[in-house]
Amino acid sequence: MKLSILMPVYNEVETVDTVIKRVLDVQYPCEIELVVVDDASIDGTAEVLDRITDPRVQLLRHPVNRGKGAAIRTAADAASGDYVIPCDADLEYRPEEIPSLLQPVLEGEAEVVYGSRTFGSHSAYSFWYVMGNKGVTTVANVLFNAYIGDLETCFKLLPLKLYRELAIESNGFGMEAEITGKLLARKIRPYEVPISYKARTREDGKKITWKDGVEAVWILSKIRARAPRRRPAIGR
Repeated sequence: MKLSILMPVYNEVETVDTVIKRVLDVQYPCEIELVVVDDASIDGTAEVLDRITDPRVQLLRHPVNRGKGAAIRTAADAASGDYVIPCDADLEYRPEEIPSLLQPVLEGEAEVVYGSRTFGSHSAYSFWYVMGNKGVTTVANVLFNAYIGDLETCFKLLPLKLYRELAIESNGFGMEAEITGKLLARKIRPYEVPISYKARTREDGKKITWKDGVEAVWILSKIRARAPRRRPAIGR
């Protein structure tokens, strides 16, 4: 088994070198590659990335900024692993926890695994951020009659072939809702494992806003409207 770690990067000069080093230093139970996509950064990130020489790293660039979803799509197109997992370059997630998502797959218990975040006073960006995340997740659960704990998590581990079949179109943060909505529409319920999380502030560079939450609900609604509905059982 080979794991492709997909890293979208946009203006993360302060953290990207540390994140990449931590990703590469993890002891994985399988072969890995790290596919980094610089989404037209303008803050010196490109110069930091040019200094990376590890053969496990593949570096790609967008000539213009296209968004997280587009960067993940570019990375997935170039990936060669059996499984993929996105990993942001902002230190909100711990790369050291990626092996815990691999374990259910290696043990044959799951094919799709989500890292479900636990929000606490030391890890939440704000009350409204947490409520927005829970609200979007609740919408997905109601629309698809499912029960997942964290739709917006970055840590989504799934087969590369399946990811490509989902044909994710969202260029921005809406890709998180689109991936989950399309999985749930296929009756695929992610296996969830708990992970830690430390949200950044706006001053630290946090980019997601309430508008992304509204977009996520719209995307989920569209996917549900297009999904085939079960016909009611006909009694004898």
